[in-house]
Amino acid sequence: MTRIAAVLAVSLLLIAGCGGEEAAPGATQDAGAPTQTTAAPAEETGAATEGAGGEASSPSELPTEAVVMRTSGGEEVEVRVEIADDDAERQRGLMERTELAESAGMLFIFGRERPLSFWMKDTLIPLSIAYVDEDGYIVDIQDMQPLDTTGHLSAEPAKYALEVNQGFFEERGIEVGDRVEVPEGLR
Repeated sequence: MTRIAAVLAVSLLLIAGCGGEEAAPGATQDAGAPTQTTAAPAEETGAATEGAGGEASSPSELPTEAVVMRTSGGEEVEVRVEIADDDAERQRGLMERTELAESAGMLFIFGRERPLSFWMKDTLIPLSIAYVDEDGYIVDIQDMQPLDTTGHLSAEPAKYALEVNQGFFEERGIEVGDRVEVPEGLR
């Protein structure tokens, strides 16, 4: 009987944890399963997608914004990002694109801070991803390889994920602890 009670309790917790806002593909609702989006959140399938400023192989109709990052040394780095703020956009991410402009990327926005996981299923270009908390601080940076279905789980809960060409952050001295200024209307 206690085994049945334990199974019921765990089931209720899982159901309660899955309620509310649906996690975007490529982002996980818990630290367990990745979402699927190529170069996008790898929630329950583990994927992430690419996108940026219209200079990619598949032009996007997503809105774009300039996002500024501030390094610990006080330098400002600007990147023009496509905004992926609903499930369909987050699931598609930067999938199937063959290129991404040098200072372009995609900003994935989630309704709340939580562990996020992205993968590169159907994403053709190498990317770097920065996981950003609700206060705008980078909590993790990872490199991701094209077509890899390995989930890239954030080291800490995050509300945003910023994907850019692989090496972008390193080349500009952007590190964990640096700040991303998410435009007011996107928070």
